[in-house]
Amino acid sequence: MRVLLAGATGAIGRQLVPQLQAAGHIVIGLARTVRGTMGSTALAVDALDRDAVMRAVDETEPDAIINMLTAIPERINPKRMDADFVQTNRLRIAGTENLRYAAQRAGVSHFISQSIAFGYEPRSTVLADEKAALWRDPPKPFATVLEGIKRLEATTRAAHGTVLRFGHLYGPGTSYSPQGWFFREVQQGEMPMIGDGRATFSFIHAQDAASAVVAALAAKESGIYNIVDDDPAEVREWLPLLAEMMGAPSPKHVSPLLAGFAVGTWGIAFMTRLRGAANTKAKVELQWQPKYPSWRDGFADELAHAGIAH
Repeated sequence: MRVLLAGATGAIGRQLVPQLQAAGHIVIGLARTVRGTMGSTALAVDALDRDAVMRAVDETEPDAIINMLTAIPERINPKRMDADFVQTNRLRIAGTENLRYAAQRAGVSHFISQSIAFGYEPRSTVLADEKAALWRDPPKPFATVLEGIKRLEATTRAAHGTVLRFGHLYGPGTSYSPQGWFFREVQQGEMPMIGDGRATFSFIHAQDAASAVVAALAAKESGIYNIVDDDPAEVREWLPLLAEMMGAPSPKHVSPLLAGFAVGTWGIAFMTRLRGAANTKAKVELQWQPKYPSWRDGFADELAHAGIAH
């Protein structure tokens, strides 16, 4: 299959190119700037330029389009997350629509987009399946981000495409890697436990996120799927363990009131209210299995490769 991969240089895209090629697909990598290995063909295209996107699709004649477009900063300020995600929101809304329009115009039947699995309504402690409601009244800094996600998903489903809701990404090129800002702050003892640390995280390694895309491409049915590992964990469990694995100081405990001055409403909610997600549907319908069923093994491998495992 000829596959146009938009966002080929991102954290998932870099893992996805070799996996698609190993599965026998011809990869046409599309990104704003050509760098690294982007497949058999590499195109420098601004996804917000509809005419340029249409030309790329017309010229390369793909059988499938995979939308992994993001422009997430290296470090996110939770107090101004809405500002940090302006470009990503534009890509998720206008960029997705441009890809959908070009796909429909060219008769491309396979369309897959990247979404998130941590935007569910947080009131229940039960893991969210794909039918669960998204956050109805999220903290203000997250509201525009979630709106961008909703628009992306609606556009993708209108094209009879597949939406993959990824959990918290870790691995090369992510914030949750030995080179990423989150791990660095843990190592330096600067990542505190806020409140009771009851937010539930569902992690996914970038390699496993990519393998889910390959599985979705081979699937006969389209739909919405949570792509997360088998081991959801509350912050109060995984953050101290990560620090221990790194030989870092134990996280300090900070009250939500005090933390609010530094991280705002979204930062507090991120560490105390997030709801985990269930991966049963993806396993059954996509025949997908993560290489790292637990973040414990994935974190350990990443730290070992970086030479900083304790």
